[in-house]
Amino acid sequence: MNTRTPAAPASTSATPAATGQTAHQRKGEMTRAAILDAALELASRDGLEGLTIGLLADRMQMSKSGVFAHFGSREDLQVEVVREYHRRFEDEVFMPCLKKPRGLPRLLDMVDRWMRKRIHELSSGCIYISGAVEFDDRPGAVREELVRNVQMWRMALLRGIRQAKEEHHLRGDTDPQLMLYETYGLVLGLHHDARFLRLPESVDLAREALNKLFQSYKAS
Repeated sequence: MNTRTPAAPASTSATPAATGQTAHQRKGEMTRAAILDAALELASRDGLEGLTIGLLADRMQMSKSGVFAHFGSREDLQVEVVREYHRRFEDEVFMPCLKKPRGLPRLLDMVDRWMRKRIHELSSGCIYISGAVEFDDRPGAVREELVRNVQMWRMALLRGIRQAKEEHHLRGDTDPQLMLYETYGLVLGLHHDARFLRLPESVDLAREALNKLFQSYKAS
């Protein structure tokens, strides 16, 4: 039972000061979102280490102090870029897969959407992959955020593999950790061969290799 005294109805009319404050807040949020969008584009192209306050200020036609007002420091900006990339990655790759039936259909959709994103990013660059090269041996907040987000995706894939095994869509002797390693390695191999070596057959080879891998684990 709720014993709290009902609160008086809130006034439906806002004061001019409150309205102005809300409008200012929304403008600040929109500016921050625009800065973050530009920062993500620059970081995808030049890497997180290539992202500077000065470069971003030029892109946004803002002062450096204006950019600093929204993020505080270059490291804070880099961390927010990693978080924004992960939010978009989840929206594009992970969340739509949940509409698929549990088990192999969902797992296959996860890998297919991941592959399509990798192919799309061959021309722009992947924050996770470039970030791993830049921060693999550099402790700090940026590395921690990168590791946390990559691990979340790996755990989602591992969970998908385990669920497919529980649904008897994969062989009973399937080692989920090994299958994850093989799947992850093939997708990283695509990025290396297509983006670094510029091998034109990379996408077709990656798709064929993934198909053979999943067929080898599929229950008869």
